[in-house]
Amino acid sequence: ERSCKYVNVRSTDDRTTRARVRDAAIAVVAWEGTAALSARRVGEAAGVSPGSVIHHFGSMDGLRTACDDYVAETIRTRKSEALRAGPGVDMVGLLNDPELRALPAYLAAVVSEDSPAVARLVDEMVDDAVAYIADGVRSGTLRPTDEPDARAALLVIWGLGALVLHRHLARHLGVDLTDPASTSTSEFARYVRTAAGLYGRGIFTESFAAAVDDAFTSTPVREESA
Repeated sequence: ERSCKYVNVRSTDDRTTRARVRDAAIAVVAWEGTAALSARRVGEAAGVSPGSVIHHFGSMDGLRTACDDYVAETIRTRKSEALRAGPGVDMVGLLNDPELRALPAYLAAVVSEDSPAVARLVDEMVDDAVAYIADGVRSGTLRPTDEPDARAALLVIWGLGALVLHRHLARHLGVDLTDPASTSTSEFARYVRTAAGLYGRGIFTESFAAAVDDAFTSTPVREESA
């Protein structure tokens, strides 16, 4: 069973105490679930007292918000850098970035919750996706679209859905997206190649895709009854 062994992922720990506590909280949620998030458990993982946890964040809600903000910011930064780099980006290096190890498992643990905090996190991720997908269009990595907001929302939510259902993905393809060790396996390589094929070449033929687009473009919008 995985544990908080991924909490300290840097070769040299030059983080502030606040950053260490935040990273410890992310690791606790990632590997033990949201129910384990307490000042005592986070303090234990970070090597500080429970009082120090509250001192730096004001409350556990404040800590959770800081974790969400950090996760969203890190994803935004890494994806923006990758998409601006264009086709020459080092995908293997990006996927093995130590700073990203706990993030998929953290998202898998939290996004299925129905709460204002999770709604805020998802909204932030969608807004960020609009911006970094535009970077990808400019760099020639992604195709342009007439519906950038809708595309960003669908891609983010589909991606989060795969994380929430990661156990079923593991059953079918043998890869656990929440496990940092999976990125070096042949199963993960197969997953990435298949996903790239779906996103890059699509599924529908051009004629069928055009027919679907025409059908829903010409369909009259029903007015909601009062």
